[in-house]
Amino acid sequence: MNIIDFHTHAFPDSIAARAIAALEAEGPCKALTDGTINGLLRSMDNAGICTSVIASIATKPAQFEPILAWSKKIRSDRIIPFASIHPDDPDATEHIRITAQEGIQGIKLHPYYQQFVLNDPRMFTIYESIISQNLILLCHTGFDLAFPHDRICDPEKIMDVLERFPALNLVTSHLGAWEDWDEVERLMFGKPIYMEISYSKGFIPDNRIAEILNGHPIDYILFGTDSPWMDQSEAARFVDQLMLDTERKTALLYRNARRLLGMTP
Repeated sequence: MNIIDFHTHAFPDSIAARAIAALEAEGPCKALTDGTINGLLRSMDNAGICTSVIASIATKPAQFEPILAWSKKIRSDRIIPFASIHPDDPDATEHIRITAQEGIQGIKLHPYYQQFVLNDPRMFTIYESIISQNLILLCHTGFDLAFPHDRICDPEKIMDVLERFPALNLVTSHLGAWEDWDEVERLMFGKPIYMEISYSKGFIPDNRIAEILNGHPIDYILFGTDSPWMDQSEAARFVDQLMLDTERKTALLYRNARRLLGMTP
C-alpha cells in the first residue's frame, strides 16, 4: 500500500550534521536518519513510503527566504516541502503570498521554537493570510519534550483558533496534542479536525491510539512519523497492529493526505 508521511524533517546537506547534533542535545531523543534528504529517501524506501511532507521551522524571520529557496530545490514527486513563517516577521503576509505563488502547499509553525501562543491575536493576520492563499497549516500542538510544559498550543487554544477561523486547513500534530491526550479527547475528539499521529506510539497506550483513530472522523486522520525522531518502518508496522478496518487504514495512510495535498490518484 502507498503511504504518505505528513510530518518529517530534513536539512540541507551542509548543515544536517550540526542541526541533528544540536537537536539531540536538547532532549532525550536520537535521530534515526542523518538528517539529509537522501537519508530520508532511504528511510522511505525501507518503509514503503511513497511521499513525505518536510516541515521546516523558521526560528527567526530572516530564515524565510533560505527555507523557501531550499524547499523549491528539493521538491519532487516524493518530497513535499512546507515553508515556514516566523510570527515576528514584519512581512509575514507577503511571505505567505510568495509561498503560495511559488507552488509550496503549506506552512509549518512551532509555538515553542518560535515563541508564540497559538491563539495570540498577533497570529490572526497570519491565519487569515494562510486561508486566503489556500495553504495548509501544519502546526506543532501539545507539549514538547525539549521545553517546559507550558500551555501555549493545547487543545483549548486549538479550538479557539478553529472557532475563529473555521476555514483554516489546520493539521494538528502528534495525535492532536502531544502528551495532552485527555484534553484531546475532551475537546477535539470526534470533530472535523485534522490529526496526524506522529510521535504518539510509546507515549500513550496502543489501545487508546486505536480508540482515537477509530472514533475520530475518518476523513481527518493522517499518518505521520516526525522522522528522523521516529523510525518510519516501525511506524508503518505499528499501524498494521492497530485494529483499523481497511477503509480507515487506507484513509489514515494515504487517502486523506492525497486529498488534502491535491495529489492525483
